[in-house]
Amino acid sequence: MSQLYLASSSPRRRELLAQIGLPFNSVPANIDETPLSGELPVAYVERLARDKALAGLAMLAQRADVCVLGADTTVILDGRILGKPVDRDDSLAMLRALSGREHEVLTAVAVADRNRCEARVVGSRVFFREISEAEAEAYWATGEPLDKAGGYAIQGLAAVFVSRVEGSYSAVVGLPLCETAELLADFSIPCWQS
Repeated sequence: MSQLYLASSSPRRRELLAQIGLPFNSVPANIDETPLSGELPVAYVERLARDKALAGLAMLAQRADVCVLGADTTVILDGRILGKPVDRDDSLAMLRALSGREHEVLTAVAVADRNRCEARVVGSRVFFREISEAEAEAYWATGEPLDKAGGYAIQGLAAVFVSRVEGSYSAVVGLPLCETAELLADFSIPCWQS
């Protein structure tokens, strides 16, 4: 069986992989996350997941029997990609835009070995209640929104804004566990390893 590597430093993705009983190591995957001109959100998130997996694989060039998992999550509102907020004003603008509305969260997962790279994209709908300006300011002050797609963490303090989720909760957090397990099984890496 191949050794699994996670091409991410995300603590959330590490926790989710561990949750389904997968031993793994981490490898850095520094890639440019700028959307390409005219790139649709589904293509964007899948490209980033593939690029991360392949960048991780390149870092392990001396190792033959490895699989690398890359993932990316993005928030889509009115067809527009909401990345990580660049500053306070950007974060508050995102929360204002998401307040009282539904939006889509796309998460792509890709697995690569020396022979192939396969990917899946999972879409979920997230519904926010109305968020007051004071709440948005207080949330920004926690520091949590700064490195999160869409400026919020559903598994964190922003859970109080979410009235419901349609789809995969784990995908909104950062890794669709059902699809990840299926994809890894295609690479002969089973869940629940002891």
